[in-house]
Amino acid sequence: MAERTVDARGSFCPGPLMELIANMKSMQVGDTLELLSTDAGSAKDVPEWVHKVGHEMVDTNQDSEGTFHIRVRKAK
Repeated sequence: MAERTVDARGSFCPGPLMELIANMKSMQVGDTLELLSTDAGSAKDVPEWVHKVGHEMVDTNQDSEGTFHIRVRKAK
């Protein structure tokens, strides 16, 4: 299984989510993507989209610099 990082820091909603969606389309089932975002809306929007389309949230955390690290696994 592969892991990919998408750096969307400095982009505002819906930019980070759109970058995540575009990358997920080219990934294989079981691959994991880490989205880096400084937009607080991503911490809410990404899990909602992941739940809606049936992928898996791995984890979400925010580092001391304010960047959200959102990890998603492609499930289908």
